[in-house]
Amino acid sequence: MASGEGFLTDEQREMLKIASQNVETALPSPRLSSSPKSPTSLLSDHQLKVPAGGKAPTGGIAVRHVRRSHSGKSIRVKKDGAGGKGTWGKLLDTDGESHIDRNDPNYDSGEEPYQLVGSTISDPLDEYKKAVVSIIEEYFSTSDVEVAASDLKDLGSSEYHPYFIKRLVSMAMDRHDKEKEMASVLLSSLYADVISPPQIRDGFVMLLESADDLAVDILDAVDILALFVSRAVVDEILPPAFIARAKKTLPESSKGYQVLQTAEKSYLSAPHHAELLERRWGGSTHVTVEEMKKKIADLLREYVESGDTFEACRCIRELGVSFFHHEVVKRALVLAMEIRTAEPFLLKLLKEAAEEGLISSSQMVKGFARLAESLDDLALDIPSAKTLFQSIVPKAISQGWLDASFMKSSCTDGEAQNEDKKLDRYKKEIVTIIHEYFLSDDIPELIRSLEDLGLPEYNPIFLKKLITLAMDRKNREKEMASVLLSALHIEIFSTEDIANGFVMLLESAEDTALDILDASNELALFLARAVIDDVLVPLNLEEITSKLPPNCSGSVTVRMARSLITARHAGERLLRCWGGGTGWAVEDAKDKIMKLLEEYESGGVVAEACQCIRDLVMPFFNHEVVKKALVMAMEKKNDRMLDLLQVCFNEGLITINQMTKGFTRVKDGLDDLALDFPNAKDKFSFYTEYAQKKGWLLPSFGSSATEALPTAAAS
Repeated sequence: MASGEGFLTDEQREMLKIASQNVETALPSPRLSSSPKSPTSLLSDHQLKVPAGGKAPTGGIAVRHVRRSHSGKSIRVKKDGAGGKGTWGKLLDTDGESHIDRNDPNYDSGEEPYQLVGSTISDPLDEYKKAVVSIIEEYFSTSDVEVAASDLKDLGSSEYHPYFIKRLVSMAMDRHDKEKEMASVLLSSLYADVISPPQIRDGFVMLLESADDLAVDILDAVDILALFVSRAVVDEILPPAFIARAKKTLPESSKGYQVLQTAEKSYLSAPHHAELLERRWGGSTHVTVEEMKKKIADLLREYVESGDTFEACRCIRELGVSFFHHEVVKRALVLAMEIRTAEPFLLKLLKEAAEEGLISSSQMVKGFARLAESLDDLALDIPSAKTLFQSIVPKAISQGWLDASFMKSSCTDGEAQNEDKKLDRYKKEIVTIIHEYFLSDDIPELIRSLEDLGLPEYNPIFLKKLITLAMDRKNREKEMASVLLSALHIEIFSTEDIANGFVMLLESAEDTALDILDASNELALFLARAVIDDVLVPLNLEEITSKLPPNCSGSVTVRMARSLITARHAGERLLRCWGGGTGWAVEDAKDKIMKLLEEYESGGVVAEACQCIRDLVMPFFNHEVVKKALVMAMEKKNDRMLDLLQVCFNEGLITINQMTKGFTRVKDGLDDLALDFPNAKDKFSFYTEYAQKKGWLLPSFGSSATEALPTAAAS
């Protein structure tokens, strides 16, 4: 086969192999052609050709080292025919990159060099964000709510729906009023069916957090976003409490905080604000939510008058707002409560609409859920609203047109909402109570106020709020807070309440430090002071630490408190840590109580002793008077002290709680007292019986006191 075909024959390959092995021998090498032909043509000529004249080259240069360049000049080349200017390089030169000709008949794809192809790992969130942009753009072009809802459902990734809220609103903010109105309508349509209420809330929180960035590109971003928030509240896709809760999570200097203030003060507080907000972005191609509500109300009233279910269903279908059928459900139920005789007709309408598929199961559940959320307000106009609603739900479930899951979810959601409302009310009230205490320094009044609230399960929250407010004030209020903790521990707070309150404080220590620069040191002092005042014991510090994440700022604060307690003269220093206020007065009070009791025992007047107790101005500490009076009665063997206690109790100077606390403290120390007074247990048994006859002690003390009586009798 001809060499010009572009490949080597077996004979030529053998010759090539021999030539490569014998390049060092004296045999002349074949002449390289100056034209780029195939290797076969180079090896086909075995005779040495010399230049014209018939003479071989001279000058000591071997013939095999002389070649001609493309210009015809004879030049010296490297050994083995490798390189040199104008040469083709040596045979089988592999130093350079090999070239594979894909047009070669012998081309083999396996000879191609391997290449590592990098592939990017796609982020599901990035893919979701790209997809929703196209959905929103298409919606703004077509105004088709149902297609947008369907596309969003088909997209999946429901956990990313808050990003859809953010993207929808932020894109609408930079467009005309028409798109803003469309965005609000779409949000109302997607609410509960496609996007859950918590996701709606999270989406708006994300918008508020990014308000500073939005304001860079959109000059009136604060005002526009405030309108969106207000509109969401009016459309009932955000609860009114959202604004107050969101404010707590945002810095006051942020644009997001300004948005909430604008929404609250400029829009939601204005007269007829609902109607104004519904028409704020006028010129929309959509019927406003308010107009749709009016149409629904009218058709339901017409149905009540005519009783024509078929016609009513036709009217509902003609509204063309399947995403808003929950409003039909809600208004039908309210109307059934208002007009008792219409209840059977309206429930029949809802049943038939559900059976025909006119009102979907999700829309039915959503309508019932919305009514359940507004029952408290509805009860102002219809006192029996809750009872009526509770009677309708089982009927709807038993007849099959309300999903049975609603019963469980409504109970859970209702309980959670009631709990949130109760907690919010409690927080507002305790702030007022604490402010009044800082002004009046009246501990008994504060204790009465807390008892009136009747929510002991929230005691740790009270402690957290008390210390947080005190830390942001002067030393006087800090001292008052520490003294109040001692009083509360004696009267109504358990050690567990106080420990849990400190855990809550320490868990939020990093957030507190943003507002109060020295928060960590202040908290350490409060914690150490609580131990010095016997409100907590050192073991409680270990329990508190175990409830905190390791190496957090709260754990550091506890270690700081522990070091303060173990320092020299820790008691005296910590009692004066807020400048020697009433904390040190507790120690002085103990001395004064002892002196006034000694004066009374030596022949003093009851009225004068009572006045001295009153002058102490420490009603929360009167249990110390009771304790020392009982111990002195045992020591002096003089029961005259009981007369003083009787007068103090009759005048209300020593309350039943303080009296019980004093007796309890003596009972707890009976074993130690028995070392000094062998008949201490007998005497205490006598004093207890006397006090119970006089009504000084709480009934709960009786059972605990009897535990000591057998021991006393045995001794």
